[in-house]
Amino acid sequence: MHVSRSRVLLLVAVAGLAAALILGAVLAPRPAGATDAVAKSANRVRRVMVATELRRTLADIHAARDRAWRWDDVMSAPRSPYDASAERSSSLHYRRMLLGVWTVRAEQAQRIARHPPLLRDWLCIHRYEAAWNDPDAPYYGGLQMDLSFQRAYGAALLRRKGTADHWTPLEQIWVAERAYRSGLGFYPWPTTWTIQRRSRSRSSSMKSTRCHCPSWISPFRIGTDSPAPPSSMAMQCE
Repeated sequence: MHVSRSRVLLLVAVAGLAAALILGAVLAPRPAGATDAVAKSANRVRRVMVATELRRTLADIHAARDRAWRWDDVMSAPRSPYDASAERSSSLHYRRMLLGVWTVRAEQAQRIARHPPLLRDWLCIHRYEAAWNDPDAPYYGGLQMDLSFQRAYGAALLRRKGTADHWTPLEQIWVAERAYRSGLGFYPWPTTWTIQRRSRSRSSSMKSTRCHCPSWISPFRIGTDSPAPPSSMAMQCE
């Protein structure tokens, strides 16, 4: 009995000593080297996260810039300048600011490109001309532009995409807008415009100087000479 009690006391003493050692190890301060290693690991993770976000933001800037440039090209307008300052900056805040700028530019360019000033007039002229993808020389596309006209007012499109029958309706319309603004007016379409003016002069109800087309005629319908129901319209802007 005395021996058993001694063994129990010994076991209790050993267990207490082990617990004290474990508690001391837990509560004791970590060596400086271990703390530095943890801090370095956290900093490394943060740097990787920031670098990833910098790359993603730069890719988004390029995408927004390219959208803006596509709509500039549709309008045959000079592209918005890009000075590559985002590539030279390692500031995430600065890159996010530039992303906002280019996003707004792309939205503005798209809004302007979709609404040419004389859109209804060009659509009316198109009704008396040909299909948007008419390939028959010497006049091409929905506004029947000859090669000299295309070289003068749509040279970039002519080089990049070929003759006007390969351009989208909006691209054709913006080239016509460019010619109109140069001082030509509607002179390149004398027969069509004369027909429209005579139609207006014979109708007392047509008091506007603009040609009256159904509101649902769209420039985005390629390959048709006459109005089509709204359900068959297909966007062909990009």
